[in-house]
Amino acid sequence: MTPTHGTGGLAGDALGAADEPAGGPGAEYEAEDRAEDRAEHPAEQEAELHAGFLAEAAHWLHGLFGPADRATAAVRRILDVGSGPGTASRALAEAFPRARVLAVDRSAALLARAEARAAEHGLADRITTQRAERPEEFARSGPVDLIWTGNVCRHLGDQQAALRSLASALRPGGLLAVAERGLPPRFLPRDIGIGRPGLQARLDAAVEDQVTARRSRLPGATSVVEDWPCLLASAGLVPAGTRTFLIEFPAPLDLPVRRHLHTRLHALLADVGERLDLVDRLTVEQLLDGDACTGVLWRPDAFYLTAVTVHTARLCRPLESA
Repeated sequence: MTPTHGTGGLAGDALGAADEPAGGPGAEYEAEDRAEDRAEHPAEQEAELHAGFLAEAAHWLHGLFGPADRATAAVRRILDVGSGPGTASRALAEAFPRARVLAVDRSAALLARAEARAAEHGLADRITTQRAERPEEFARSGPVDLIWTGNVCRHLGDQQAALRSLASALRPGGLLAVAERGLPPRFLPRDIGIGRPGLQARLDAAVEDQVTARRSRLPGATSVVEDWPCLLASAGLVPAGTRTFLIEFPAPLDLPVRRHLHTRLHALLADVGERLDLVDRLTVEQLLDGDACTGVLWRPDAFYLTAVTVHTARLCRPLESA
């Protein structure tokens, strides 16, 4: 299983790590845990940037359960699959004040951060953690009222099977929320004054090619049309609504956002640099130069704009209990 973008850590960012470090999968997990112990890890940085979106998404999910009192009473157990450092777990716990949240991830280091974050916000008694690595482990904590999963399925070979595993953990009437894709982060103008115009579009294309190549090598890799409402329906659920959330930090950027862009570009160069031509590689290196005014740490034109799409579906109650 490769390392997830954004709020989840069970599956991992397409830009996060090499395909298979020396020493096999165990070595990969150990290497990632060492990296995730650093405060500058992209998952931690991005989690802070996305905290506002996650709070808004959790509030929207609360509304899908009906009036406020009914929603609060209906949701008592929540599963956050691919929890990463626990930002979504915190947002869900705050939106559903009577619920207990189980944060599930394959990274022990990120789960430790999730526990620390919960303690910092007075939620340690309501947020617990569990380490898991395979889709069939998702349902072991069930039944639950709400499942949130952020950017996990795309990194699993059989996305449909993963959704079925998640659906099997729901109580009748429970809701599955799947955050997948949306729009990739944009942070540079078309012409940045160095290299060839259109660098951002070529970086996006290189990432998409890398994602496709990696998916083909995943265990049990199965090609599906990534129509998430259709995939959720095929998992036995009834689609309950889709919403896209905009995340925007306009120029000029504050330092924490700039640091995240610097970390992201560094990971991107290591991950897809071989797919870029020499001019684009040199341009990215210039953007990474912390002492140059053309670098992303100093540029006045750098911004951050992305969108995350959340698809929801419900497990209908049996007719006899309707």
